[in-house]
Amino acid sequence: MRRMTPAVLTAVAILGLTACSSGGTGSPQTSSATSSAAPAPLVSATFAPPAATGAQPPGVVYNTELVPAGAAGKVTGAAADGRTTVALEVTGLRPNRKYGSHVHTKVCGPKPADSGPHYQDKLDPVQPSVDPAFANPKNEVWLDFETDAAGAAKVSATVEWKWRPNEANSVVLHIDQTNHHDHGKAGTAGERLACLTAPFKS
Repeated sequence: MRRMTPAVLTAVAILGLTACSSGGTGSPQTSSATSSAAPAPLVSATFAPPAATGAQPPGVVYNTELVPAGAAGKVTGAAADGRTTVALEVTGLRPNRKYGSHVHTKVCGPKPADSGPHYQDKLDPVQPSVDPAFANPKNEVWLDFETDAAGAAKVSATVEWKWRPNEANSVVLHIDQTNHHDHGKAGTAGERLACLTAPFKS
């Protein structure tokens, strides 16, 4: 019987390793759920002063000191498997500063309060909602952030529920980061600085 030379044995080993390591259509990294959960752009706008009458800009600014001219915001959203993810990207804000931000129930209007209260998965029967049992980042969408030296920031939040139809419609920027725990103040973040109209859908 003829024996294989060392060179032939090496070639056979390499071919075997190549066959074992090749990927196929059954690769666990391939998933159709990834494409269905791809973030969808909901709004991308430069903040502008409120319109005197009629339709409002997609991005409305109420405080031009902390949201200066040229500042812009972008909101994306994704929903899959009963979970919801919201992402916010801002540019042109004050550098190295902390801001609060939440999803609100109504579209942006000429007045800061026009965007309504925070969207809640489980509605607090007492409004305004300042009870930490309801005003918390698991029951609402909180997007607090701190800008970099150029006044930019990116933030996202994921919650274990889906939107009710037509009840989540904007993202509001606040002067302070969100109070997490204090009863009577939970969920508050002070003055509303700007608003992005973003009709969310499951």
